[in-house]
Amino acid sequence: MSSPLERYLAELNDLSKPLLTAKLVDLSDLFPEEAEVFLREWPGIDAERRRQIAGRLAELAEDNLELDFDVVFRACLDDADGEVRAQAAGGLWGSEERSLIEPLIRLLIEDEEHAVRAAAADALGQFALLAELGDLPEGDAHRVEEALIRAFEKGDEQLYVRCRVLEAIGPLSKPHIEEMIRQAYRSDLLELQVSALYAMGRNCNPGWLPVILKELRSHNPQLRFEAVRACAELEAGEAVPHLLELTRDSDPEVQLSAIGALGQIGSSEAKEGLQECLENPEDKIREAAQEALEDIKFWEDPLGF
Repeated sequence: MSSPLERYLAELNDLSKPLLTAKLVDLSDLFPEEAEVFLREWPGIDAERRRQIAGRLAELAEDNLELDFDVVFRACLDDADGEVRAQAAGGLWGSEERSLIEPLIRLLIEDEEHAVRAAAADALGQFALLAELGDLPEGDAHRVEEALIRAFEKGDEQLYVRCRVLEAIGPLSKPHIEEMIRQAYRSDLLELQVSALYAMGRNCNPGWLPVILKELRSHNPQLRFEAVRACAELEAGEAVPHLLELTRDSDPEVQLSAIGALGQIGSSEAKEGLQECLENPEDKIREAAQEALEDIKFWEDPLGF
């Protein structure tokens, strides 16, 4: 007699039936014996349906942290379809399971699809952060760093992938990593400049602050947006007056980002500016300001909140 999981996987492979997102939660927290069933049955599911499932699972995992599809995503890292592999690597973003390091490095270095390599770099960024915090064994930390540097310096690597790699390696506070970020920022390529600003925020080195504050006044909204996010990561109180100006920026994404950054940084000046945003005629601005004020209130008194 087939198991409930076998029957569900057979149902998923029935293309005459719609893919019901609500039922996909059945693939969360699979037991070892269920994982074996999944590994056996998954390759037989139609490729387009596999793409749909992997994409929906990644969305569910992002929206609900209680759902755990890591067993599924890990199995999908070896899928024959590149889009499925990319979705799986993306779904593993934030995972701290050390056994994922080697398969992610393999995808980053060897996979033929640039989207897969980029997603693998993103996922490895979590391990770079763990390495910086001292929460990763030295051997693993070295492998992650070496792989990311190798990918970044690969002469024929696509720019999109190199940008994701630079962002992933950003947390490592080492002179040669900071030089990588510096050189990328000085590049003539906007994409690298944007990723360099993102990496500066993740690098958490206050020495980047003069560059970041300068880019808050950039003519390019992408650079302003990333500079705002970097200020939030650095919790840079010096940036508050500039961020208050950017709550009236011509670019709505920069506006919302500035409001969120003020919520992360806090200060009485930030609160006054956010109170003014509550009078803005735009619903999104008012909602973002209210959320930012609640963030400040929480961090000022977590128990009281």
